[in-house]
Amino acid sequence: MMEEEELDFVEELEAVLQLTPEVQLAIEQVFPSQDPLDRADFNAVEYINTLFPTEQSLANIDEVVNKIRLKIRRLDDNIRTVVRGQTNVGQDGRQALEEAQKAIQQLFGKIKDIKDKAEKSEQMVKEITRDIKQLDHAKRHLTTSITTLNHLHMLAGGVDSLEAMTRRRQYGEVANLLQGVMNVLEHFHKYMGIPQIRQLSERVKAAQTELGQQILADFEEAFPSQGTKRPGGPSNVLRDACLVANILDPRIKQEIIKKFIKQHLSEYLVLFQENQDVAWLDKIDRRYAWIKRQLVDYEEKYGRMFPREWYMTERIAVEFCHVTRTELAKIMRTRAKEIEVKLLLFAIQRTTNFEGFLAKRFSGCTLTDGTLKKLESPPASTNPFLEDEPASEVEELATEKGDLDQPKKPKAPDNPFHGIVSKCFEPHLYVYIESQDKNLGELIDRFVADFKAQGPPKPNTDEGGAVLPSCADLFVYYKKCMVQCSQLSTGEPMIALTTIFQKYLREYAWKILSGNLPKTTTSSGGLTISSLLKEKEGSEVAKFTLEELCLICSILSTAEYCLATTQQLEEKLKEKVDVSLIERINLTGEMDTFSTVISSSIQLLVQDLDAACDPALTAMSKMQWQNVEHVGDQSPYVTSVILHIKQNVPIIRDNLASTRKYFTQFCIKFANSFIPKFITHLFKCKPISMVGAEQLLLDTHSLKMVLLDLPSIGSQVVRKAPASYTKIVVKGMTRAEMILKVVMAPHEPLVVFVDNYIKLLTDCNTETFQKILDMKGLKRSEQSSMLELLRQRLPAPPSGAEASSSLSLMAPTPEQESSRIRKLEKLIKKRL
Repeated sequence: MMEEEELDFVEELEAVLQLTPEVQLAIEQVFPSQDPLDRADFNAVEYINTLFPTEQSLANIDEVVNKIRLKIRRLDDNIRTVVRGQTNVGQDGRQALEEAQKAIQQLFGKIKDIKDKAEKSEQMVKEITRDIKQLDHAKRHLTTSITTLNHLHMLAGGVDSLEAMTRRRQYGEVANLLQGVMNVLEHFHKYMGIPQIRQLSERVKAAQTELGQQILADFEEAFPSQGTKRPGGPSNVLRDACLVANILDPRIKQEIIKKFIKQHLSEYLVLFQENQDVAWLDKIDRRYAWIKRQLVDYEEKYGRMFPREWYMTERIAVEFCHVTRTELAKIMRTRAKEIEVKLLLFAIQRTTNFEGFLAKRFSGCTLTDGTLKKLESPPASTNPFLEDEPASEVEELATEKGDLDQPKKPKAPDNPFHGIVSKCFEPHLYVYIESQDKNLGELIDRFVADFKAQGPPKPNTDEGGAVLPSCADLFVYYKKCMVQCSQLSTGEPMIALTTIFQKYLREYAWKILSGNLPKTTTSSGGLTISSLLKEKEGSEVAKFTLEELCLICSILSTAEYCLATTQQLEEKLKEKVDVSLIERINLTGEMDTFSTVISSSIQLLVQDLDAACDPALTAMSKMQWQNVEHVGDQSPYVTSVILHIKQNVPIIRDNLASTRKYFTQFCIKFANSFIPKFITHLFKCKPISMVGAEQLLLDTHSLKMVLLDLPSIGSQVVRKAPASYTKIVVKGMTRAEMILKVVMAPHEPLVVFVDNYIKLLTDCNTETFQKILDMKGLKRSEQSSMLELLRQRLPAPPSGAEASSSLSLMAPTPEQESSRIRKLEKLIKKRL
């Protein structure tokens, strides 16, 4: 019964002592133990099995039980000690809490005492320093009062002295005193509510007003508006008066300057009235000579009277420019019909020279005309039109052409006076534009006459085709006109001049270049396709002479030069014109015209060489190829084609040495024209025997080699042909070789023949296949079955009709073609 009760107690104890995992983990961290009895998952059966693993170990069971009982007694003792120790913990804790509260109360009392003492100390300090602060405020107020009284004394005395000096016209002393009085008066702005201070301020203002009126009256007396200047010249009184005017209202200074300049230029308005002979443009030099004399006279007589910072010399010059611009504009409107180009350019040139003189003499700090603008320096460029222009370009229209070769002057800095007078000429620049239109028309007519008189350029085999001299002359004249016009105006006149440029660029392209290209339809030197077909083998074919070939190349080189230079001209015009007008300058149409001339020239060269080879190809198609008994050297027609190529191509290459890319275009266009024509004539060679096909294959290979060497044929310097040209020749001539390979192959068995045709020719179709059958000499009955077999074995085209399938197939590479040729040769040998 006792054991059962103990077991029940253990079970109840275990039920009560079920701890959470977090509590169990905390206990293990605080009291780490390796004893199995301390583990949360303790198992009594496993523990007993650990103590007694075998039956023999049961012999010492009593010893084990004694140890466990001893351990239990120790645990009981420990538990009992702990429980007894906790009985006094509550009482001890309450006692400690009461002691802490008492200590806090004592600390609070001490802090309060310290705070009370600090407040008493602060109050004591304030009482001690109160008197010191009062003394500081008194000292500050006293200092301010003394300073203000001194200023007031100075102001009162200064106002009295100022009024007295003003009455005596002692401007030298007034200048210094007035500035001081105004400075002192600034200190009394916050005291203006005091009647005495306000009265003094009003007296100062009244004195300033009286001074201004008095000074203006003195200047009016010294320099009356009507009549001549006082011969005595400037006085010290007026010089000191200018110093006073610097301090007074700026309007006084402006009035003095305005009246003096007006009086100084009054003589100019009389001398150069509109009805005077010296007022016209042909005597415009006298205007500028007069102002130069006046400026020298001013410096000698009045240079020291006005302060330097007034810039009176520059102001006189600027006002002269404004008056002159107005007077010139008025007289030119009245006598517009009398304005001629040379007279206008003369006046503009003299005016721009005078503006340059002003720029060297003055800084331009007094300019106030919003219509004037600073010149913008153009960015650096390799454009040949961007060379520095001489300052006297405006004058060059009336000079000889040789002046263009003179050394260029360094470019002058920006001129702030540019256009200050010359702006008045802009409305009349239509006279200049019309003159340039007329001059350019005459220049083009002279080019045409010179070309007819001198004839085509001489053959040139050393330095390449010569550019026509007239081309350089035209663009030199263009550059001169552009520089002149840009100095006159960068607005609408530049647009009008651009339109004139466009007109005569087109005329040059039509009359000088296209108009002088040799005609292929003339009876003397020209040729037609129909006449070529009638030529017998070995007869001389009418074609361009050496001079005509050189002329075509020269025109091509000239057109290429014009194309590049026109592009540069467009860029330069856009830099010269106002930013708002840039979009209106477009020479694309003229560049397209020169491109058309280049294409026409290349096409003429191609047609000439192509037509020269036509008789040889015609002779090839008329040969009896079924009667050829053995394969020999290349056929005569091949020799004829090579002869024509060796005659023409070196001449063309040497004359196009300066434009290499267009010689490459010529080669490409000739290959694109000759190879299809050769294949067309190849289909006309029917019927062909096996030996004849071999001979044709040999001829085709010879032509292929010649065409691959075409760009450098007859040249001492061997250059590799361009890849684009080589690709065209290899593709076209390889097709011709494949056609002959198919012709050489036996047509039986039919399936093998048809498959070979499909493999060898990438553009395989029934039309080409029928032509090959015609070349083999097969009858129509035989051809029908073979054509039907071809249609069955042809792969279905990916899109479109059968005729378009050949265009969509990619050409094989030369390596692939060579591989196919070798396979075909092996196949033919096996069949034979």
